[in-house]
Amino acid sequence: MLARRPKSAQAIAMRARIVLACEEGLSNSAAAGKVHVTGATVCKWRERFRVNRLEGLLDEPRPGAPRSISDAQVEEVVTKTLESMPANSTHWSSRLMAQRAGLSQSAIVRIWHAFGLQPHRVENFKFSKDPQFVEKVRDIVGLYMNPPQRAVVLCVDEKSQVQALNRTQPILPLAPGVPARQSHDYERHGVTSLFAALDVASGVAISSCYRRHRHQEFLRFLEQIEASLPRGLEVHLVMDNYGTHKVKRVRAWLARLPAVPRALHANGSQLAEHGGTVICRSHTTMRPAWKLYGGARVGEGHAGLFG
Repeated sequence: MLARRPKSAQAIAMRARIVLACEEGLSNSAAAGKVHVTGATVCKWRERFRVNRLEGLLDEPRPGAPRSISDAQVEEVVTKTLESMPANSTHWSSRLMAQRAGLSQSAIVRIWHAFGLQPHRVENFKFSKDPQFVEKVRDIVGLYMNPPQRAVVLCVDEKSQVQALNRTQPILPLAPGVPARQSHDYERHGVTSLFAALDVASGVAISSCYRRHRHQEFLRFLEQIEASLPRGLEVHLVMDNYGTHKVKRVRAWLARLPAVPRALHANGSQLAEHGGTVICRSHTTMRPAWKLYGGARVGEGHAGLFG
């Protein structure tokens, strides 16, 4: 079996063929000619098989330096990595752990790799306490992926305190073999606030910059959105729960405008991006108002999306 099994190592298969050739009654020289090895090789493995049987065909432990790190030291490194934090540091590094454990940095790296430990990596998560969270996510994501007829879906967001910077010297352009170059220092020209509305279907963005970030500027931006869109379309705004959006004047503006039936509010990370990519890294409370379209809720066709 060792000689014919496809997964046998070639060296083990060769030794098994030598034993089988000797079992047929061939001499060492005849067995060597049949297996295409030297007579000394046949003599070696024939004797080892006679003394130790099948275990004699396996490789003996190769000599090497004795192990210098004990199991107790490995356990200490793993325990400290999982259950303690270094002083005046956010996480363990291989150098800090090497100093604490009395081992080399390369030894710490090998131990961490063996146990799959990565102290430098941190992943964020958040859970929603809203009992209707799944239904609300379906509503917003369904509005992105399956909007109603003759409607436009806009994702509205703001970026405040954007620094207006300019390099002290003109940027040198890209050239063959030379990257674009710019000076390391810059001049500050104050800050600005960016207001943007992304059309989910076309990817076109309506944007404007203001010096301040108040509900007055947000109302001006909503009026800009109204003026930029064609008439006769139902407009759906997806916004976060920013304080600017909850001012009484803003809510009154949204309520009196027939083209905007509602605004969906979402906290935390965006729930969907252009192209239908769904992001659920931040599950936080949303407060959409339900609206019927032809007897079916928005996103009903995607009921299994988060089920």
